[in-house]
Amino acid sequence: MFKTRLLSGIVLVAAALGLIIAGGDVLLLAALLVSYVGMYELYRILGIGGELPGILGYVAATVYYAGLRFQFLPDSMIFVLGFLILLMAVYVFTYPKYRTEQVLAAFFGVFYVAVMLSFVYQTRMLSAGAYLVWLIFLCSWGCDTCAYCVGVLIGKHKMSPRLSPKKSVEGAVGGVAGAALLTVLYGAALKDRIGIGMGQVWMLAVVSAAGALVSMVGDLAASAIKRNYGIKDYGKLIPGHGGILDRFDSVIFTAPLIYFLAVMVLAA
Repeated sequence: MFKTRLLSGIVLVAAALGLIIAGGDVLLLAALLVSYVGMYELYRILGIGGELPGILGYVAATVYYAGLRFQFLPDSMIFVLGFLILLMAVYVFTYPKYRTEQVLAAFFGVFYVAVMLSFVYQTRMLSAGAYLVWLIFLCSWGCDTCAYCVGVLIGKHKMSPRLSPKKSVEGAVGGVAGAALLTVLYGAALKDRIGIGMGQVWMLAVVSAAGALVSMVGDLAASAIKRNYGIKDYGKLIPGHGGILDRFDSVIFTAPLIYFLAVMVLAA
């Protein structure tokens, strides 16, 4: 199992590197495809994977990503309200075929997976996005690695025993500190290329610390959904890791925060 997890992890990291370095339409399309898979994993356990509310969710994700590419959605609220009204129309005119929670799940899935994941692409498309986008992964996967190491070494106090018994408070602190330290090292090495000074590097370290905290929320939120529905993994797409949502649960939460806070730091 360890070898399988390690090999698939290496392949996953290599694929992420290639796609993010490529950026542009390649990354946009990849993010959309990953969103489809993640949404399917979520919709499947909620019983709407191949049902009309789920199909409308996939269509809405497609429209949203096309809007990012071709800029035909001047106000995001138009998309939000339009999708909600369409879903409620399906709910009403097919009643009582779908339960209320299934329709709400279709709405939730688009934003929880597709919209939040799109901020990887949106961060990459910032003026210094080729460098800033890596903060998302420093915050999520870097925090996860540091938290695991610190937790194994000195972890004693359980952070959320019912959701994730192996996670400790000490590990969480180590993960946040580790993400901030990695960002300082990363920012100091590349600050001239990014076009920032050391003052902004320290600000980015604070951003990463905040992102690390949010990444833990994302991880635990995904675990909570799995426990509610009595499943171990969302899927089997990534050997040794599970499904897309099992591997990208923290990235999904971290990406929007890094995008907005990075924009603020760059403007400072």
